[in-house]
Amino acid sequence: MKKNKKTNIMSGILIVLFAGVFLIISGRFLYIQATGDIAGISLEKWAEEKRTASYTLDAERGKIYGRNGMTLAYDRPTYKIQAIVGESHTQQEEKPLHVVNPEKTAEKLAPLLEADKSYLAKQMEEGIQEDRFQVEFGSAGKELSQDTKEKIEELELPGITFKEESLRFYPNGMFASHIIGFAQKDDKTIKGVSGIEKQMNTFLSGKDGSISYQRDQYNDKLLDPEEVINQPEDGGDVYLTIDQKIQTLLEDVMTQMDETYEPKRMTAVVMDPKTGEIMAMSNRPSYNPNNPSDVENWYNDVIATPVEPGSTMKMFTWAAAIEEGVYNGDGWLESGTYKISDRVSAVRDHNGGEGWGSITYDEGFARSSNVAASKLVWEKLGTEKYLEYLKAFDFDEKTGIDLPGEEAGQLVYNYPRDKITTAFGQASTVTPIQQMKAASAIANGGEMIKPYVISKRVDSATGKTIEEKSPEVTSKPISKETSNQMMDLMGSVVSSENGTGQEYKLEDYSVAGKTGTAQMTENGSYLTGHGNYMYSFLGMAPKEDPQLMMYVSVTQPDIEPTEHGSEPVSFIFKNVMQNGLHYLNIEPDKDEGEQIEPVKLPKMTGEETSKIKEKLNQQGLDVSVIGSGKTIKKASAAKGEVLLPGDRIILITDKPEMPDLTGWSLRDVMQLAELMSLDVEPIGHGYVTKQSIEKGTSLKKNDYLGVELQQPDSDNEETDQSSETSE
Repeated sequence: MKKNKKTNIMSGILIVLFAGVFLIISGRFLYIQATGDIAGISLEKWAEEKRTASYTLDAERGKIYGRNGMTLAYDRPTYKIQAIVGESHTQQEEKPLHVVNPEKTAEKLAPLLEADKSYLAKQMEEGIQEDRFQVEFGSAGKELSQDTKEKIEELELPGITFKEESLRFYPNGMFASHIIGFAQKDDKTIKGVSGIEKQMNTFLSGKDGSISYQRDQYNDKLLDPEEVINQPEDGGDVYLTIDQKIQTLLEDVMTQMDETYEPKRMTAVVMDPKTGEIMAMSNRPSYNPNNPSDVENWYNDVIATPVEPGSTMKMFTWAAAIEEGVYNGDGWLESGTYKISDRVSAVRDHNGGEGWGSITYDEGFARSSNVAASKLVWEKLGTEKYLEYLKAFDFDEKTGIDLPGEEAGQLVYNYPRDKITTAFGQASTVTPIQQMKAASAIANGGEMIKPYVISKRVDSATGKTIEEKSPEVTSKPISKETSNQMMDLMGSVVSSENGTGQEYKLEDYSVAGKTGTAQMTENGSYLTGHGNYMYSFLGMAPKEDPQLMMYVSVTQPDIEPTEHGSEPVSFIFKNVMQNGLHYLNIEPDKDEGEQIEPVKLPKMTGEETSKIKEKLNQQGLDVSVIGSGKTIKKASAAKGEVLLPGDRIILITDKPEMPDLTGWSLRDVMQLAELMSLDVEPIGHGYVTKQSIEKGTSLKKNDYLGVELQQPDSDNEETDQSSETSE
């Protein structure tokens, strides 16, 4: 009886427990059914996510253009190869949609991808074993050209598909690379790393879109996919002040001098002193932004590398003295050495302290006398007043140029020696762009202009200008009278028999400028020996109304004992300025030498091919006619544009055919590609030696053109330059 009672009690307890568990589980199921929620996770949302496919729609990055409309950077389509290794339920046996034979597929892909056959086969086999839907081939399968894609498609390999991806492309290679900079893939987006690509990254990037739809377990769209599309917003376009012709002139002569003298560094910048627009800028070492892994010099030395400027600083010393009313150009001084006290070492003129006897202060400027500069600051102007002028010329702050990474120089002005050596370009440091900004006051009637490289920002979808820059006068540190007097003094540097800048004379234009030779330091000490200097020149022309201003510096060139370091500097300056001024159609103010007549282009489109070709040839242009058509449909330059004799112009006829590109520069090839909408893949640098499309082949839109380029083997021409005494 007791046993039965005990059993009944235990049974009751178990029934209650089971009932409780049942109620709890049932309640949970009812809750889940009613709310669709498990541990805070919505089953409905989870199921929706599992059956929804979502993809990003990449926004196209905006383009970068030069002032002439030349394309400097754009997104180029490339392809990534993918191998489908998972079988689909829609698979048809007679036409498989997946990789059937990894070994055979790898064998055919390997030579086209320039990859190891066993690696490709292993990737596909592992994907099959791991029951993956598709596999990729790492770097070997990325950034494929249109030509490679088409060759692979011709093989008709089952399961091989492609995904289009954008790659930032710079069609002109090493052209204004420190200004343009470069952009790279950062995870899934292209991000600016340097130059304008970095400065304007947000504007260029745009905003990605997306697409989502309902799918089945095989990743196929449902009949009612509930597709949602958010269209991407493409990035805006940026137009620069860089002039294609002047930048090309600069790049070519700098490359020539780099190969001839192998200097440690070269820097050059060309500016319109009236507006502040940077027309050209380059450095050596430089780099091709299409191969950023080969970058030797990340810094844009024009804006980011402060140095002791040397005697180019004297133009601001003399300007300060003139403006303050303490300057007497006819006053005499004893050149050679100058000592302000027994505790401060003597200042010596650049000819070993010998000097030139008694000279005037005007002659001291032409001869670049360190003693004259020191006496002006110490005895005439006063060191504190001189410091005020240095700050008035903004040597204590950045210029604010619209490029990333700008650095300001440092005014080292603590001790008497610092103060007098700053007067002739030692101790204190400045950047080339700081000197250009300050010198604009001398070239521009006393008004100092802010330099800039971005001309305007444009909405790529509508073509509407969002912002357009205009010249900005930052201050007026000197009067117009001081400016005029300084232009005369700087003119004497080049024109007078005592001037240190005689080798900077131009054939057709008068020049005003100032030479500089700065000692280089190592481990805190100045280097000695032939060539261990930074040679520079800051000049402007024509002297009476400067249209271009240019700074050039060459550091530690490999020069012969009989050569002077200013020879590569003057070669760069003269070639760029002489041709640049003619190209801008600036009226020569000298009668010496042969006149170079710029060519103003007539109307060409719609005109008879033979007549236009004959006319342009007579004007000295290198005319390339594309095809045998009788009528011109397009041209590489527009009516009214100005070219120089020897420049190439491309004329597209109504029956375009591929010309012989041998000897063409990459820039010429890219102009042809832009006119004909060709897909170009350049290999190498220099001038075309091989082309993938044979001469005479009819051309059509989106044709693939591969070109191989090589640098020509040529002896360097010797230039007859007069040597300048070291400063």
